[in-house]
Amino acid sequence: MKRCLIYVDSENIKNSMELLEVARQIYKSKSYESYCVIVNSAHEQAIGLFDNVIKVDNQKISLYDFKTLTDILLDIHRIFDFDLILIPGTWAGRMLAPRLAVRLHTGLTADVTEIRQSKDGLELVRPAFSGRLLAGIKNKGEGPIMLSVRQNIFKYEPISTADTKLIKFEYDKPINVGIKQISVFNKANSYDIRDSKILISGGAGVGGGFNLLQILADELGGTVSASRQIVDRGIANRHIQVGQSGKTVSPTLYMALGIFGAIQHVEGLKNVENIISVNTNRNAPICSISDIVVEGEAIEFINMLIARIRKYKSEVNEPSESSKYKLY
Repeated sequence: MKRCLIYVDSENIKNSMELLEVARQIYKSKSYESYCVIVNSAHEQAIGLFDNVIKVDNQKISLYDFKTLTDILLDIHRIFDFDLILIPGTWAGRMLAPRLAVRLHTGLTADVTEIRQSKDGLELVRPAFSGRLLAGIKNKGEGPIMLSVRQNIFKYEPISTADTKLIKFEYDKPINVGIKQISVFNKANSYDIRDSKILISGGAGVGGGFNLLQILADELGGTVSASRQIVDRGIANRHIQVGQSGKTVSPTLYMALGIFGAIQHVEGLKNVENIISVNTNRNAPICSISDIVVEGEAIEFINMLIARIRKYKSEVNEPSESSKYKLY
C-alpha cells in the first residue's frame, strides 16, 4: 500500500490538513495510508483525519531550526519509506521543502496549484514566469514524489472518520541551532488577505481612486486586495495582491472592481462562494465566473454603494434608490 506523509506547519495547521485532498486527487480510488508529522504542537485536530499521527515533542527544537526539522523528516522517511511527501506552501514549508528534497535526492515541484491525471501519468501544475503562465510537471524516476502546495487551493472534506494511530517519535540527537530569535517586530499591515471573509479588490479600472476601496471595505467589514496591474504601478503593496504571482484567496464574498480578470488573476480565486464584478466591459473574463455583474464605472459604483450603505445603516429598511447600472 502507498504511503503519504504530510508535514503539519504548527503556525498554519488548517492549510496543512487540507493537503489530504491533494493525496486523494493523486491516488484517486487507489488505497493509501496517510501519515502526518506534528512537532511541538497539539495533535487533536489530526485525530480522525489521518491514519497515523507522528508526534515529536522536544522543546529544544526551535520553530526556525530547519536543519533539525529536515533531519527529523529524513529519519522518519527512512523508517516508513513514503511514496508521497506533501508540504504546505507556507513560509516555513518553503524553507523546509528544498532542504528535504536535497537530502532525499529527489525532485521537488514547488507551489503546486492543481493535480491532473493523464494517460501519461501524474501531472503537477504550478505558476511559472512570475505567474504569467501555468507549467505542467511530470514525475519520472525513482524516489518519493515530493511537492509543496500553495495555500488556500485545496479543500478537504472527509468521507469517513479514520481510526487514527498515534506514534511518538523520539528525537534524541544533539541539537545545535546556531540561530536564535532576538526580537520580534510586527509589520504595520500585518493582516493576511487569505484570512478575510470579504475582499474588496481593485484593478486597473479603479486607478487613482484606490483609496476608496478601504472606505468601502470598512463599511462592509472586509479587507482590501488588488490585482497585479495596481501593484505593478506602485499603487498597492504586493502583500495584498491576488493571483498566480500573488496570493490565492477563498472568501465568502469577492468584489472585483475594475478588474479585467486575466487567467493569472482568476487562478488566484479558489472556492470563492460569491463574486460580484463591476466593469465597463460585460465580456471581461472576470464576468464569466461572477454571480453578479454590474456594467458601469467602478469609481462611480463605489461612491454610490458607500452612500447607499450609510443610508441603510441610518435608515434601516429604507427602499433602494433607482440606479442607472444594468445587472446581468
